[in-house]
Parts: sequence; structure tokens; C-alpha cells
Amino acid sequence: MKKIVGLRLLILFLLLFSAWGCAPAMDCSNLQASESCIRVLFIGNSYTYVNDLPNTFVNLARSGGHQTTVGMSAQGGWMLSDHVKSSDTIAKINSGKWNFVVLQEQSEVPAFQQSRTQEMYPAASILVGDIRQVGAVPIFLITWAYRDGLPANRMPNYESMQAQIDNGYLITAEALGAPVAPVGYAWQAVRNQYPQINLWQDDGSHPTEEGTYLAACVFYADIFRQSPLGSSYQGNLSQETAQALQKIAADVVFTGQWGIP
Repeated sequence: MKKIVGLRLLILFLLLFSAWGCAPAMDCSNLQASESCIRVLFIGNSYTYVNDLPNTFVNLARSGGHQTTVGMSAQGGWMLSDHVKSSDTIAKINSGKWNFVVLQEQSEVPAFQQSRTQEMYPAASILVGDIRQVGAVPIFLITWAYRDGLPANRMPNYESMQAQIDNGYLITAEALGAPVAPVGYAWQAVRNQYPQINLWQDDGSHPTEEGTYLAACVFYADIFRQSPLGSSYQGNLSQETAQALQKIAADVVFTGQWGIP
């Protein structure tokens, strides 16, 4: 599916609760003048705030010796088009000297050409413009498909829905010249290589702690250009599970058709 949209622009790929708010963050105010702090704002919905993806990323960053501040603007079920109309989201974008702003679309929208064209792209275009205006890099979070797909919409299983989601994000990112965080690709790799690791909650949609940890590992590899493998932070996961997810994230970012040449 990566070949469908041509990944030449995506090698830019650098770097890269259920309420509004800024996630607690590691304070960067005590940095020495020679040190740097990475500031990341996450914009999305429950896929972002369930299990607190921003702070999971912060904890990974801290374990690797990286000073990081995160913010979060997320509301259950929201699409990017909802964020465009939200004065709170726009204020959040303008509130900090962000290095990166993550954009996470509603779970089904990227899988359908019509909704992608009429809803996702126009909203993403506006948000990407706002993000670049404040000097930050926009990153699209390629999400995961439902465990059982969308059979009523000709996506009878996980694989078919994941392929459409991947395609939707890549087309949008290519059109806007923006990098992506390939969480969905890492998700599929875990499903294939470690089927015993459950990434979905019982609803077959929202992430377990394992799923959120995997997403955080992908962002760690993207933003810091370092493998998360060996990180001392493993949340509530076993060491074996954490290391498996760390390895998958590193493999997808650094040995797949992703990353910076």
C-alpha cells in the first residue's frame, strides 16, 4: 500500500480525560542554555487521550534523557473538522513554541474517499497552515483499524480497513507535504509477529495500554531519531512485552520504507 501514493515526500517523516486540556508535562524551564527541549502538541480524540498517549511519550522521553513538554487537545469522537471550528484548539496551537503538532483524525474518516475529500483534507489543510505559521512541523498520526474491520462498508476485516486508513493518511500527507507517524503500520506488525499481545480494548476500537505504549514508541523513534529499544520505562507492561513493542516501533521506523535517508 505504501507504493500506491509514492513515499518520496514521506521521507520527511521526521521527527518526526475525555475533555480539553493540556497533559501534565516534564518542565523544561530548568534547562541549561546549551540544552534543548522538544515541545509536542497532540490534537485528536479518544484515541489520543485514552491511556494518555502524550504523557506515555513524555515518560519514554524522560527515560532516554530527553527533556520534553507535551500538550493535548482532544475530545471524544471529534474529527479534524471539529478542531478547525474550535477556538480552544486554535488557541492551543498558538499557545506554545511547539516543535511538532500531531494530527489524529477520527477513526473511520480516513478509510472513505468521500469523507477524506470532503472533511479530512479541507480541515487538515487549514490546521497544517496554522501549525506551520507558528513554526512547528505537522505530523499525521496514522491510526489503527478496528479489530474486526467494517464489514457493512466493504471492509470485512482488520487488514482491509487498515489498508484503507493507511492509504487515506498517506494521500492526505502527500498532498500537504507533511510527514507521518506510522503507528498503524507498527500495529499491523505487532499483530503479525506477536499475536499474543492484545492492542485493542474489548470494544475492538480503543487501544489497550499496550497499544498506547506502541504508539508512544513510534513517536519516540520519529522525533528523537533513536530506537526506544532498551528504554527503562515500560509503564504497567511486562519487560518482555515492552521490549517487543519497542523493537517493532524501531523496525518500522528505521528498517522499513520510513524515516530519513
